[in-house]
Amino acid sequence: QYASVVGKRDRPKLASGNRTQVTPAEFGAVTMGFAAHFGTWSVSEADKTITYQIERSSYPTANRIAKEVQGIGSNLVSIIPGKRGVGEAYLYYADYQALSVNLTKTAGIGAAYTDNTDLVYGSKSVHIDVKSITPAYGRVRAYVVDHGRFILQADSVRRSQVVVLGSEIAKDLFGGLEPVGRTLIINNLPFEVVGTLRSKGALGIADADQIVFVPLETGYELLFGTAAMQNEQWVVDEIVISAASPDAVNPVIGQATRWLRSRHQLGAGEPADFTVLNQKDLLTSVNTITTTLTLFLGAIAGISLLVGGIGIMNIMLVSVSERTREIGLRKAVGATSRTILLQFLVETMMLSLIGGIIGAGLGWGGALIAASASNLIQAQITPASILLAFAFTSAVGIFFGLYPAYRASRLRPIEPLRYE
Repeated sequence: QYASVVGKRDRPKLASGNRTQVTPAEFGAVTMGFAAHFGTWSVSEADKTITYQIERSSYPTANRIAKEVQGIGSNLVSIIPGKRGVGEAYLYYADYQALSVNLTKTAGIGAAYTDNTDLVYGSKSVHIDVKSITPAYGRVRAYVVDHGRFILQADSVRRSQVVVLGSEIAKDLFGGLEPVGRTLIINNLPFEVVGTLRSKGALGIADADQIVFVPLETGYELLFGTAAMQNEQWVVDEIVISAASPDAVNPVIGQATRWLRSRHQLGAGEPADFTVLNQKDLLTSVNTITTTLTLFLGAIAGISLLVGGIGIMNIMLVSVSERTREIGLRKAVGATSRTILLQFLVETMMLSLIGGIIGAGLGWGGALIAASASNLIQAQITPASILLAFAFTSAVGIFFGLYPAYRASRLRPIEPLRYE
């Protein structure tokens, strides 16, 4: 009866009638929210995989961050002075000597003292940290010589004025010239470049290629003098130990802790005035940072999806009002409330899925760009992340489209006549 009243000419074209008009801002909110969710998940999944790989293996893994953590040394234990809640504290060269003699189950022990000074070659000058090291330091920290040689025990004994440069600092000073055999000035003293190191890249904010090594005794006596002394003893700012095997790491930590507490005359209840770290501790720090970023970016993604979802709901409510004639006519010719409900739900889900597909591409691309720009971040796209992301965007479409679809399905055929 209603269809005959409407008339053939006034009958809306159901296939190409009024469409859901979504503003770029609303569609962009869904897209960017989905992109943030997808990119954050991919970084989070990579972090979990890296954690598993390093905790379960003692060899370099295929993952870039895992390789770099392994690249700082095999089964590495690092001891640095000071600890939270403890006042001024130092590690001494004598501590290093005692550990070298008394520790077992080790593959090598090294020590270093670092201070900043000027390096000059010709008209080029840089102000940089110079690390005075024992000969074993490079082996323990897995530095590899690219040209020339590393610092030798004879260099330490003779207080030789020799220097080994990281790959980047060598380029900064010498450009395309071969550095080995040339002389540069450190703290107004001539030093011969005896070697350059193979590039290791950066881990987070630390760049292993911007590094300068001199013999420890040379640094003490010729470069730093009393600045490297406390309580009339030479100090070190790092002692590094390579355990003989992964199973030996904890025993080595226990031995080193007992010897240092004894040497520093610390009682049973007194806190240690030094900190012992290993590769797992470093990974835990990276994991903490990544988790914090994941939560922060996840919150932004959630807000973006909420805004986009509310926009979809509002525009679908407007669409229900604008398409009252179409809805009434469909119901008049036999469409059920369930059919109308399904129609509007499909429309909102398709809108969300299109935004999700675009957002997936943007999120994937953003994660890869972040991974290439920072060695701290690694993106890993997994089937789980893809499935979860599309399930999430479908849920957004269903949740925010349900009320408008319900409104449309509850309209009676007589309502369009009254509306017009």
